[in-house]
Amino acid sequence: MTTRTGGQILVEQLKIQGCDRIFTVPGESFLAVLDALHDAPEIDLVVCRQEGGVSYMADADGKMTGKPGVAFVTRGPGATNASAGVHVAFQDSTPMILFVGDLDRADKDREGFQEIDMAAFFGPVAKWAARIDDARRIPEYVARAYRVATAGRPGPVVLALPEDMLRDEVEAIDRPKIAPLAEPPCAGAMGAMFDLLKDATNPVAIIGGADWSPAAAHHFATFAFRYGIPTAAAFRRQDAISNECGVYAGQLGYGPNPKLQQRIREADLLLVVGARLGESTTDGYKLITPDHPDQILVHVHPDPNELGRVFKVDLPICADMGEFAEMAADWHDPDLVRFHAGEEAHREWLEWSEPTPRDGVKLDLGPCVKAMREALPTNTIICNGAGNFSGWWHRYWRYGAMPTQLAPTSGTMGYGLPAAVAAALRFKDRPVVCVAGDGDFLMNGQELATAAQYGSDLLVILVDNGAYGTIRMHQERDYPKRISATELSNPDFVKLAEAYGGWSERVETTEQFGPALARSLERGGIRLLHCVTDVEVISNQMTIAALQAR
Repeated sequence: MTTRTGGQILVEQLKIQGCDRIFTVPGESFLAVLDALHDAPEIDLVVCRQEGGVSYMADADGKMTGKPGVAFVTRGPGATNASAGVHVAFQDSTPMILFVGDLDRADKDREGFQEIDMAAFFGPVAKWAARIDDARRIPEYVARAYRVATAGRPGPVVLALPEDMLRDEVEAIDRPKIAPLAEPPCAGAMGAMFDLLKDATNPVAIIGGADWSPAAAHHFATFAFRYGIPTAAAFRRQDAISNECGVYAGQLGYGPNPKLQQRIREADLLLVVGARLGESTTDGYKLITPDHPDQILVHVHPDPNELGRVFKVDLPICADMGEFAEMAADWHDPDLVRFHAGEEAHREWLEWSEPTPRDGVKLDLGPCVKAMREALPTNTIICNGAGNFSGWWHRYWRYGAMPTQLAPTSGTMGYGLPAAVAAALRFKDRPVVCVAGDGDFLMNGQELATAAQYGSDLLVILVDNGAYGTIRMHQERDYPKRISATELSNPDFVKLAEAYGGWSERVETTEQFGPALARSLERGGIRLLHCVTDVEVISNQMTIAALQAR
């Protein structure tokens, strides 16, 4: 062995584990790592403009690849800025590793410059948070971080790196690459599941979430279509199977198809695969209650700690999603009669997801989404943060095979643009669209500079209604006509995009959208369509006047 700095040892471990991209805002606390990365051209270093953008990009990268997205930030304000993305990764079950440069070991617990107790701060929103005090143990910690981030229910890991530790020159033994764990389901449990299906009259599947993968999507679609099982996507997991699948029934969450909700209520068997059945998917635990009387629940999840944690489970199956879906697709039971409900549910979704013009609306987003469907291929990646604007795309866009949706189930604002930058870097041969509201966009709009720096091709559809629309909607529902803290005064978004070297147009009517979209698709680089809408049309189903009338 030869001596290496802690920074060199760390970078070597990342290379061994297959890391090919790091997102960062540089800090003096991890200069030794930056120096080691100078000699590691196989790792693409993406320099961002704010640590929130760093962690959102790492989360998006983890969603797309199934491998931990890797981020480096500095202590104090850098760490706290990045915590938003850690929370997203935790709630979204995304594999991610955040490395935080920290103060020297000798200065710990003196409230030194930008000091934070990293383990205490990140512990509640990470699967594991720790501090590496000995450079010789870096290989051990990094290997464990990759295992924890990917095993069971995936999630974020946070490792603090004391600055002086990274400069230590020591001998260390490298750890080999961590092999993924793929636990197959118990054959007996699979037999029991098929027995329950044979006894069911109205089964419904709810899919997408922890450990979901393109392989799981392919095999589950084969299984569900063979037996005609209506298959709904959990909240913001709409690419869990291609929406062209003949039994795809739409998405749960905010603003779902009422016919799908009724189908869930009438189901006698719920087959939940990958999803946690969180608050959004279950409409506040009311659409599916934790005790779900008169319904049998089969819950398939990669983490045993999730099985029975909130919901009474009649048949728990702990397994890797890909392994479960493949076994289900390969399992042939001649006694199981195919259900007709799958095609019926798919027809209901097709009708629900087909926009019709709304009278008196100057810029109607429904037909705009349809124009995008006609102009863009099914492998387009749609990225969005939080806001009512996203509801139009959740309802009317038709998602292809994953990854085609990058949207936080945690409901965080400012996610769409950083996710779009990460997607444009990861899939340079696919269209990438960021859909953002005006309030949502300005949470992380500065990452247009990152997109410009790396020559990213991406299109931004910026929906500007001059308000924090979701909050305004709740405000009008609970306190009608008493507007407070929800109005916004915005910059000229066309000039803003141009300032970053992009191309932009202002769109004020439905008729203007299609031609403007066509012009945007003829170009590369940053493109932004500034879509000015009326706050009166507060969602894809509701107006403010209708809310006030209630």
